[in-house]
Amino acid sequence: MNNGIYGLVAQFETVDKLIDAARELRQHDFTRFEVYSPYPIHELEDIVPATNRLPALVLGGGLSGAAIAWAMQTYIAIYDYPLNVGGRPLYSWPSFIVILFELTVLCASLAAFFGSLFLSGFPGIHHPLFGVPGFQRAMRDGFFLSIDARDPVYRLDHAQAILQQFDPLEVTEVAAS
Repeated sequence: MNNGIYGLVAQFETVDKLIDAARELRQHDFTRFEVYSPYPIHELEDIVPATNRLPALVLGGGLSGAAIAWAMQTYIAIYDYPLNVGGRPLYSWPSFIVILFELTVLCASLAAFFGSLFLSGFPGIHHPLFGVPGFQRAMRDGFFLSIDARDPVYRLDHAQAILQQFDPLEVTEVAAS
């Protein structure tokens, strides 16, 4: 947050104006902005910067589970409870595969569940944009674009000038709550 300011939000009348404004923000090196509309707009997939850290969290969870399973079974088989069955070596890795797989899947799924909750902001019950007049129209027929004040290139006058080029219905500065 920048001095108690969350950022700037603009409401547009048409999808085309929204897409043009997002494209212009991207050309001016803005990286922290979001678009809200009542339906998916596929043209924005390449324009709006997406930072999805969930796949990395799931991979880390899976690799951690595999490492824990491998280390646990190796320690148990060699040091904690060495048992020679049928002349096989104490470190017989093929017998580790089932547990390794199960713990990999368990840790990856737990990382996916808790990571998605954490990254989506749960259990937050309020967002600063909820206080913007008319923002609930984003679920029915409104098209909104918000710029985060934490964006490295964010300056209020500069952002407003860019948005005003596309004739928005309203541009509102949003206070952080």
